[in-house]
This record gives sequence, structure tokens and C-alpha cells, in this order.
Amino acid sequence: MKVSLIAVGRARAPYLDDLAHYEKLLRPYVKLEQIELRDDADAEQVTRRVPDRAHCVLLAIEGPARDSVTQATWLEERRASGRDLCFVIGGADGLDLPRADERVSFGPITLPHQLARVIVLEQLYRAHRILRNEPYHH
Repeated sequence: MKVSLIAVGRARAPYLDDLAHYEKLLRPYVKLEQIELRDDADAEQVTRRVPDRAHCVLLAIEGPARDSVTQATWLEERRASGRDLCFVIGGADGLDLPRADERVSFGPITLPHQLARVIVLEQLYRAHRILRNEPYHH
């Protein structure tokens, strides 16, 4: 499965190390592409970068939150569908993305957008470990 992570804004230290860490951990499970867009990128610019047949997930505070086991089950359903997966994280002002197949939230807290990127990758890694009944200690 190919997973794209589209983020408005560039990753900077200290998040770069964490992103690289989870990208390495995910290599056995998915082909990951991280795409960074300018801070002022709008929905049209983001939409052009979403792969054609990918299931598009917009991170948005108004979306439902999932626990890790539910996220793993959801991931298995996406994998069984045969479609690639694309996560989109908007900029500081958020993003309305009509192209999104669904919205999901990490809860009602406000996170730095760079940290949200790390959490997306960490949750993908955790979900794959859960699906394989492997221990998770990272």
C-alpha cells in the first residue's frame, strides 16, 4: 500500500528527526511519500497533489477520533479496498478540502501541525503492529 502525507508548511527541528524515525519504521509496511507544500497553499493546490485513486483523509478537529485498535481495523479495511491512502494536514488556518473522503481528529486539543505529522506516522506504525499482533514499544 502506498501512503501519502500531504502537509501545508515545512517540517523543522525537532520534528524532522521524529518524522525520519517513523518513516524508517514504516518501510516494511508501506511505501510512504511525504509532500510539503508552501505555508500559503490552498485547497486547489493540495487537491492537485492527492493521488487520483487514493482514499483521502483530512485531519480536522471536527472529525471523529479513533483509538489505536479502531484505527488498525480501519487501516485493514482501507488496505482490503485496494486503494492507496492519503492524509492531508492543512496549515495554521485549517483547510476545507471538498476532495476529502473523510475527516478524522486527534481529539479536541490543538496540536502544532508539525507534531500532527509525527502522530499520523506513529499511528500508522502502531496500527500495522497491532494488525500483525506484534508488540509496540516505540
